[in-house]
Amino acid sequence: MRFDAVLFDCDGVLVDSERITNGVLRDMLEELGWKLTADECMRLFIGKAVKDERKLIEARTGQPLTDDWLVRFRERRNVGLMDGVQPIRGAVAAVAVVHDRLGGRIACASGADRFKVELQLDKCGLMPYFDGRIFSGHEMPRSKPAPDVYLAAAEALGVEPGRCAVVEDTVTGVAAGIAAGATVFGYSPPEAGHDAPVALRAAGAVHIFSDMFQLPQLLG
Repeated sequence: MRFDAVLFDCDGVLVDSERITNGVLRDMLEELGWKLTADECMRLFIGKAVKDERKLIEARTGQPLTDDWLVRFRERRNVGLMDGVQPIRGAVAAVAVVHDRLGGRIACASGADRFKVELQLDKCGLMPYFDGRIFSGHEMPRSKPAPDVYLAAAEALGVEPGRCAVVEDTVTGVAAGIAAGATVFGYSPPEAGHDAPVALRAAGAVHIFSDMFQLPQLLG
């Protein structure tokens, strides 16, 4: 393999969680008075931490986004994920192959909070591959698109960022991987739409692929 480590985003790359999380967010924003369609909510918030969008939400709702509201959002989101989150098709098999080839030098570097990431990896049968190598943007000085979470993951694995491959599905995440100095592979399944691969490539992803089963071969 031509990389010394592979760093995976979580939501939309390893686990099919975006529709669940954004469905809860859409419902709770409507309760605050901001009505969005499911697709509008996805476009606005995918790849971003809700807490980092406080100013936007407050501007559109005219109400303060309280810490209590964020706690209730995470509680409702977690219930939804426990009930319905599934792995991305082919992700478990791809991760198993990459983990084996690299002697375990893989990590999950997510913009989400640690509880959510660990809940999802555990629920989807991926925790054995990432246990002890999970990094949350909530625990870093800056969230994605800043590179902090990817730099922390690379350092923990003892690998230079330039020798790392990053697997991402959002423009925000691609920007973070590029800023870290890694080579970014953009995952864009058909349901993401025609514009998604173009946006990922424009953000700096070197390779765009649509099926997680393709990943081990793409990584060399």
